[in-house]
Amino acid sequence: MLIDTHCHLDFADFDAERDELVARAHVAGVKQMVTISTRVRKLRTLLDLTERYDSVFCSVGTHPNNAGDELDVTADELVRLAESHDKIVAIGEAGLDYFYDTQKPEDQQTGLRRHIEAARRTRLPLVIHSRSADDDMAAMLREETEKGDFPFILHCFSAGQALADTGVELGGFVSFSGILTFPKSEDIREIAKTIPLDRLLVETDAPYLAPKRWRGKRNEPSYVVNTAEILAEVKGVSYEEMAQITTENAFRCFSKMKKVA
Repeated sequence: MLIDTHCHLDFADFDAERDELVARAHVAGVKQMVTISTRVRKLRTLLDLTERYDSVFCSVGTHPNNAGDELDVTADELVRLAESHDKIVAIGEAGLDYFYDTQKPEDQQTGLRRHIEAARRTRLPLVIHSRSADDDMAAMLREETEKGDFPFILHCFSAGQALADTGVELGGFVSFSGILTFPKSEDIREIAKTIPLDRLLVETDAPYLAPKRWRGKRNEPSYVVNTAEILAEVKGVSYEEMAQITTENAFRCFSKMKKVA
């Protein structure tokens, strides 16, 4: 069994075959999926998916590239929404993205702090997006942890060793996507070697970043199998062991997520 801890099943890329996509995931052994929020104001769409598919859960939050559009979303509202539905199992994704110059850094930082507060209060994991912002992200994680710890995931990890080390030191999980499988991602594979087994997660970030076996195609949850295979090779364990490890980690991280029979 595997869990795709980060995908975007609400995106229009999947409109034509969403039922088939979920079925393919199940056949591949991907028994549960977490579809991740990018805009709080579209939460109802995610909830509709979780109510349609027993195996799908979701988060609530604002992607950093949408931060300026949802500055009215407070930590109180995030907490209220997170506690309003059994299948909301995480906060986010929120974070810092300095690669795309679409949102003011200060707006992203304001949003991230609100999401951290919500994660701290609900004890739901914060799904963190960090791109080209290693130093600021590490500093903010340390600063906010001093105010009180909170669960978090460094999602789709493609940053440097220092941020990975900070995440692990502060009790976070590190999630690897199809990027891990790319031929030119040797640096990411080297970082993966340093992450303790009990902090590892796998994800697709579908529809983006299809792993090597399906490179160039639209990504989907069933493809997380290839990422888990490569992660197993990197860590020197069997695929079956890696599947068990990352699944157990996912249930520990997403403590509100129930196992689907």
